Amino acid sequence: MPNDSYQINEQQRGSREMSFIIYPAIDIRGGKCVRLLQGDYNQETVYGDSPTEMAKQWASQGAEWIHLVDLDGAKAGQPMNDEIVLEIARTLDVPVQIGGGLRRMEDIDRYIEGGVSRIILGTAAIQDQPFTERVLDAYGDKVAIGIDARDGYVATHGWLETSEVTAEQLAKVLIAKGAETFIYTDISRDGTLEGPNTEAIVQLARATGKNVIASGGVSVEQDLLELAQYAGDGVGGAIVGKALYTERVNLPQALKRIREDV
Repeated sequence: MPNDSYQINEQQRGSREMSFIIYPAIDIRGGKCVRLLQGDYNQETVYGDSPTEMAKQWASQGAEWIHLVDLDGAKAGQPMNDEIVLEIARTLDVPVQIGGGLRRMEDIDRYIEGGVSRIILGTAAIQDQPFTERVLDAYGDKVAIGIDARDGYVATHGWLETSEVTAEQLAKVLIAKGAETFIYTDISRDGTLEGPNTEAIVQLARATGKNVIASGGVSVEQDLLELAQYAGDGVGGAIVGKALYTERVNLPQALKRIREDV
């Protein structure tokens, strides 16, 4: 159960819209569906040859959104698996979000026009804020800011570099530019199945007053139920990868429990 240090009362809980979405994660590298350990490109596990078929599988099990990451794009600084992403967006009846290498407006335009429901800015959000502001002006709630943190500091370039900016500092600057949704990843938890950093996620949601999607570390259904208790604080969902692929979390069952509890 959640730690008492960040319990909230029912009045506080009711002050924010309460919804919690499970986002199955599909990380694409070399055209395949893979998972990395703590963002390490040398520690890769392949879970499928077709990201599109994997997306269809999660959608058929009740997923309300699909989370896509172009790992090659994140490393290269430009989309590298864009045809696969657009195929998934065209094929599925559920919305998809994509991150990885989005640093040019023409790439973002192509994704949105091609049916992608939300794009995720990561490195660009910290290194090119004028660009980020233009994207937010153009697409508003179709934009999420991916805040990937190592020891509380924002990591960039596919997690290969760490900045001197804290997650909360970056979020507050971007809120002033119109950001409404953040995806918070604790890199130390990603792919480890050690449980999410719930305290940091809740703190970011409270500090920003915006929608924060948790990413990294979900290992069992109870992790999702714990995070969902903070939907009223602004924790709007969780991205789940390895726990789904290793069948530690059953998606239909987890969705049913969340809907009953939230």
